[in-house]
Amino acid sequence: MTKNDLAEQIAERTGLAASQARQVVEATIEVVSDELAGGGEVSLAGFGKFSVSQRAARQGRNPSTGETINIAASKAAKFSAASALKKRLNG
Repeated sequence: MTKNDLAEQIAERTGLAASQARQVVEATIEVVSDELAGGGEVSLAGFGKFSVSQRAARQGRNPSTGETINIAASKAAKFSAASALKKRLNG
C-alpha cells in the first residue's frame, strides 16, 4: 500500500474528500517524523510505538576486499507493534 492508497482508504472510511485525506496522511507523517527527530517517541494504543534506536559505532568488514572499516554511530527509526496488532495479525 502506498501513501496515496492509504489516503484513498481513509477518504472512503471517513467521508473526507481525497485531497483532505492526503493532507491528513502528510500531516501525520510530518508530526511523527518531527517527534522522532527531536528524540521523542509516538505511541498509538492498539497499534504500536515509533521510537528512535541508537546504534553504537563499530567495526565492520568490506565484503569485497575483506578490509576492516569503521562504521559511525547512527540513529534509526524503530517500530514496535502493540499486542492487539500482533493478535490481529496472528489470529
